[in-house]
Amino acid sequence: KTTEQVIIDTILQAYPEHRILGEESGNSAQDKNKTSVFEWIIDPIDGTTNYLHQFPLFCISLALREKGVLTCAIIYDPTRDELFTAVRGKGAQLNERRIRVSQTPNFASALIGTNFPHKDMKYLAPWQQSFDMLVPHVNGIRVTGVGALDLAYVACGRFDAFWQYDLAPWDLAAGILLIQEAGGLVSDHQGKQNILESGHIIAANSKVFKKLQTIIKEHAKVLDEA
Repeated sequence: KTTEQVIIDTILQAYPEHRILGEESGNSAQDKNKTSVFEWIIDPIDGTTNYLHQFPLFCISLALREKGVLTCAIIYDPTRDELFTAVRGKGAQLNERRIRVSQTPNFASALIGTNFPHKDMKYLAPWQQSFDMLVPHVNGIRVTGVGALDLAYVACGRFDAFWQYDLAPWDLAAGILLIQEAGGLVSDHQGKQNILESGHIIAANSKVFKKLQTIIKEHAKVLDEA
């Protein structure tokens, strides 16, 4: 909560009319009287469980959207001093150097990131089915516990792809723009762009995206039938 408040105070000092959506504070009470088209989406610590256990994978995630369109993204990993940034139409960077998604050409060579669904167990079965289907056909699957950082890793080519269910907007917003600006593809579990609304994401480079999307979509049908 302290970290989020520091971020909010800093933003509002520069942009007092902007609206705020934070993991800890939700929509600010002051936002009810604001008509600004700009809204900041804040996750002060993504990977809180890692942080509490001194497991050195966590990050700060910020995104700005204008009229509902993501325009700026920041993901900062303090343990490695790595700052991922993106501006719509201007590309993505890691510590001020341009980044692109990987060029891994096929599934057999792909390293894929994901995280266990733990908030709502209805997602566990379709996630497990997708996991079981993928394991024999990819180079590896990694579970870090930090969705925002995983998306940043797709953007810079460390992961070739990523999927997860049931994430919050503050987990997703910055990573979505980073991947798009780094030349990658993103969708929800249905192949649509309702990612922030559904909380479900599939992300990858263009060479492995379609196959991953097909597998996830097939096993996620049960979610739309429920």
